[in-house]
Amino acid sequence: MSAPNPSTWTLAGQTLTSRFLLGTAGYPSPQVLREAIAASGTQVVTVGLKRTLAAGGDNGFIEIIREAMRERGARLLPNTAGCRSAREAIALAHMARELYDTTWLKLEVVGDEHTLQPDPFELVTAAEQLVKDGFTVLPYCTDDLVSCQRLLDVGCTVLMPWGAPIGSGQGLVNPFALRTLRARLPDVPLIVDAGIGSPADAVQAMELGYDGILLNSAVAHARDPVGMARAFALAIEAGRLGHEAGIMSKQDMAVPSTPVTGRPFVL
Repeated sequence: MSAPNPSTWTLAGQTLTSRFLLGTAGYPSPQVLREAIAASGTQVVTVGLKRTLAAGGDNGFIEIIREAMRERGARLLPNTAGCRSAREAIALAHMARELYDTTWLKLEVVGDEHTLQPDPFELVTAAEQLVKDGFTVLPYCTDDLVSCQRLLDVGCTVLMPWGAPIGSGQGLVNPFALRTLRARLPDVPLIVDAGIGSPADAVQAMELGYDGILLNSAVAHARDPVGMARAFALAIEAGRLGHEAGIMSKQDMAVPSTPVTGRPFVL
């Protein structure tokens, strides 16, 4: 009997075979991006509409993504990166839907310029309106439980809490909060988004029971983006498989792996 695939899951009604969501910004060249997408095995790729508009065109990014869609059934996830208010994010979301012909949206509303921390109030306001407008909203949020509950209350069905500030590579700075989210929201798809710096960070998040990882900088800025994309793909799968298999509990004292007291022992 073949082993079950730990990567198969459902996101916003779509069955996927990869738990790796990959960003498309900052790669050395379109060709490296194309190869990194292939190496990652991702089926969800993100693109920032503000960046596309600022560049005066998509610079081939959308065609690369369409290749991934044709070859691996990948989905495009436009994001509202750079927005500072609910009003701005809502307007950009509607533009993204028209331009990319998708209702999926990674919703970002920044509240602090230094940490790029999401604004919990503007985020909920934008999410509520966009859900009413027919979008499938995947909000980039903090690990605050109450803020996450408010997003669910207004109709979000997926949450993407940060591990650390965007692009910081710090990993999971508050595992307790992430563990609490997972325990309190057991049936909600949770994706760690932002701050992941190494494959080890991805393993840690997946072992906590998270459903997926979204990252960009750790791959795009690596010495070898293609090799790093492959490393993250393996780490995410290993972490999920470990979670499903059952991670052993930590003990304060040594526990012999082969107890012999009171049992026959043959040399």
